Amino acid sequence: MNSKKKFARDFYEIQRKQWQKSLLLFLILFIFYFFLVGFVSFIFIISLGLFMPGISLFAGNSLQYFFLINLILSIVVAAFQFYDARFNGAKFIRKRLQAAAPDTNDRYHKKFINTIDEMRIAAGLPRVTPYIIPAFAINSMALIEADKSPIIIITEGLLAEFTRDELQAVIAHELAHIIRGDTFYITLVCSLANFFERLREMAEPHDMPQGQIGVAQDTGGGNPLVYLAASISSLLMHLLSTLISRQRELLADATAVELNRNPAALARAIYKAHVKNSFIGDFNLSYSPLFIVPPESKGISDRLFSRIFNSHPPLMKRIRQLAEMVPTSPARIIDEVLEIRKRRAQARSILHSREEISTGGPKSTALLDNIQPGEEGIWSVRSPKGKWLGPFSPVNPDKYNKCPRCRISLKDTFYEGVALKTCPSCKGKLVDSSVIDRIIARREVAFSDYLVKKAAKFRENFLQNPVSTRKINMEKSQDIFCPICGSKMQPRPFTYQYIIPVDKCFSCHKTWFDTDELEILQLLIENH
Repeated sequence: MNSKKKFARDFYEIQRKQWQKSLLLFLILFIFYFFLVGFVSFIFIISLGLFMPGISLFAGNSLQYFFLINLILSIVVAAFQFYDARFNGAKFIRKRLQAAAPDTNDRYHKKFINTIDEMRIAAGLPRVTPYIIPAFAINSMALIEADKSPIIIITEGLLAEFTRDELQAVIAHELAHIIRGDTFYITLVCSLANFFERLREMAEPHDMPQGQIGVAQDTGGGNPLVYLAASISSLLMHLLSTLISRQRELLADATAVELNRNPAALARAIYKAHVKNSFIGDFNLSYSPLFIVPPESKGISDRLFSRIFNSHPPLMKRIRQLAEMVPTSPARIIDEVLEIRKRRAQARSILHSREEISTGGPKSTALLDNIQPGEEGIWSVRSPKGKWLGPFSPVNPDKYNKCPRCRISLKDTFYEGVALKTCPSCKGKLVDSSVIDRIIARREVAFSDYLVKKAAKFRENFLQNPVSTRKINMEKSQDIFCPICGSKMQPRPFTYQYIIPVDKCFSCHKTWFDTDELEILQLLIENH
């Protein structure tokens, strides 16, 4: 009976009621600015009066004018910030997280889209928009956009690590927040911190080159007063969000079980997110109430100090509540996580190096005949809007989609659920640069002992000379050209953390991995 009452309420009616409640936030914001602006102005005028005796707050009607001006300024600033949070807040958070729409051609992303549809229909919601964060961490969140439409965001790490029922449980948890009206209110509260985040960003220096190897990135400096004001204001928003979020996580867990009837799956999902990496970039902790687990989820206790400053209840409190619904014990939930992890590891297919399975077939080391470094033509294309795009390098139609090493036609295939092109001979891979993180995050294949030893040897050689940009296969050092657009590919480190030289095309944003390079990269990151 209780669940029927919950789901009988109209979603948009709930959002309207939350909007009415959110007016209390505007009042709190106004009071905060009234005292903050008043205090700063009072100190400034008193200090100015020490040098200019003619200026005084207590002469004539000065105090009344001061009060009136302070009142008007506080209302204007609070109204501006409230409006910005309501209509730009979710968009700013999505941009900060680099969240993007799922790729319908990706098998994992397609599973996420389908699961969203399954669960939103069960919840009775007309529309929920999915987004994915390109991060290895395991986390999820829900937001309400400016048009009051709900969105659910998950990370690539979560999509790669979770089973189907665990993914359903996480989506049910986020839908529970949306149904209960939590998401509207928490999105607004956390969006109020966007204003202070922008202040903090403006105070940071931006003239330092980014990503230089061996150079410490100095994020200090800037205006200390701006930092102080931003920090105090951000702390206020964090305290305000924790007061409304802690108990709601437990209620959302319970409501999620009403949707998907699988408390054990949700318990496993929360446990995995806690014990693995749940940290999302440098996202400010003011936004932690948005996530299913806080970005710094370890060490949360149930003591008084923790209740004040942490937005989520302790891990074992949530696990225990869900385990009692099964019923089972928290220890059994953890054992299930380890058993699933063990079975997934055993199910991974073994991938061998080309050198192990080579049959001595025909190979060609010649480069593209008709495209040489000194003979690259330049051409441009005009877009429908009249804007010139390019310059591009022409590629001979006979050489299009050919391996830049072997001149053999590349074959379309899937690897770790990602569409890419591979050479049947040398096993090189042409991958869109934007999807490489998906391959790194997923664990469909395991690697032979030979590949493991080859990766260890490369790592040992790299540690001896970390500045070197040697290729894994030393003989492959010639210039190569992109099989798609014909541009010369540039040898560059994969990242400044994993300095494996790969060939990148900066025209069409493709990356060429020579034999075993992608596999060794995966091994180095998995064993990090």
